[in-house]
Amino acid sequence: KGIARRCLPFRSRPPSWVQISVDDLVEQIIKLAKKGATPSSIGVILRDNYGIPQVKGVTGSKILRILKKHSMAPAIPEDLYHLIKKAVNVRKHLNATRKDTDSKFRLIMIESRIHRLARYYRKIKSLPPRWKYVSSKADTLIS
Repeated sequence: KGIARRCLPFRSRPPSWVQISVDDLVEQIIKLAKKGATPSSIGVILRDNYGIPQVKGVTGSKILRILKKHSMAPAIPEDLYHLIKKAVNVRKHLNATRKDTDSKFRLIMIESRIHRLARYYRKIKSLPPRWKYVSSKADTLIS
């Protein structure tokens, strides 16, 4: 089939309607991160409330890189965090309903995705080399 996907236009400067300066935008990102917002939710808030389509177009670097520069990046990458959260919820559901074989299969699929993603993040050194997903201790990771 096709490989149709969204393609952002190349722009060397921010759009004309974005009136915020780089320093103010970085300050706003840090303030939202201190409130506990994830990088993707920071992007959504900036888009919806402040009319900033892409942070990279204004600052020249992405939200996660800005957070890493100010040492405020999350301990576990966001996509891995949400997969672990999903696995914990499915496991909680399975404890209540033991006969749900479809959920048991889905849990196996989710956990294999977690292991694959964790292997990738260990390879690029976003996670420590000894980091391992343990299903019995997963609920402590997301709390």
